[in-house]
Amino acid sequence: MSSGRVTARPKLGLIAGGGELPVRLARRALHEARPLFVIRLNGFASEALTEFEGEEAGLAELGRCIALLRKAGCEAVCFAGQVDRPDFSQLKPDLRGLKALPGAIAAARKGDDALLRFLVGEFEKEGFAIEGAQAVDGDLLLPDGPLGAVTPDEAHAADIAKALAIARIMGAHDIGQGAVVAAGLVLAVEAQEGTDALLMRCAALPAAIRGDASARLGVLAKAPKPVQERRVDLPTLGVSTIEKAAAAGLAGVVGEAGAVLVLDRAGVIAAADRLGLFVVGVPAP
Repeated sequence: MSSGRVTARPKLGLIAGGGELPVRLARRALHEARPLFVIRLNGFASEALTEFEGEEAGLAELGRCIALLRKAGCEAVCFAGQVDRPDFSQLKPDLRGLKALPGAIAAARKGDDALLRFLVGEFEKEGFAIEGAQAVDGDLLLPDGPLGAVTPDEAHAADIAKALAIARIMGAHDIGQGAVVAAGLVLAVEAQEGTDALLMRCAALPAAIRGDASARLGVLAKAPKPVQERRVDLPTLGVSTIEKAAAAGLAGVVGEAGAVLVLDRAGVIAAADRLGLFVVGVPAP
């Protein structure tokens, strides 16, 4: 017989970079009355995060981060937000960070995913459980099927399949998580510049190969890297993604269901419906 007791979730240490995701996660924790401590990474974290209990720390101040999390009583850690790939020669590590630096540099040579796995490992060594953003907020994941009123037709099926296949190939080489295909033609693939810059490059291409508002053509696909550490750095899409896809003349955005984060789902649906784009979650192969 169940006791009916609800097990309290452990206090969360949120290591926050830039963008809206860390803010959303912090607000979700607050909404659920989950204890929270935020480490705001200098030069990256949003000013909005100052409303939550927390402290600032430099990117290489690993010892400070660990000490702050322990003092605050955190048992779990979540990494969220945008952080530019560091120039290791310009970092100012503390003693714990200095100890980890050679390993971080070696991992970085293998790619961003290897660097993130190394970072996760350093916190696991210190006894912290690592939670992905999707574990903190289960409503973030892109579901299977369409979001909103617009759905793709048969004419889009080949572009969707090809764009997803290319996104996965790029991910397998730790290059990026997105690709754009229009009428069978690969218009762009994502690398270090990110999705918004990718879509801006597409918008600069001739309308004849990418479509426009009167005759939309092509698809942006996003998928996680096949061997990715899914507790950090899952691909994301938000209202800005939809708006820039529309500006590029694309017909829609697709992602791997259950493996892409949707920031502001209601806003994404509203933007897609207003602009006439489809947003669809496609099952993993």
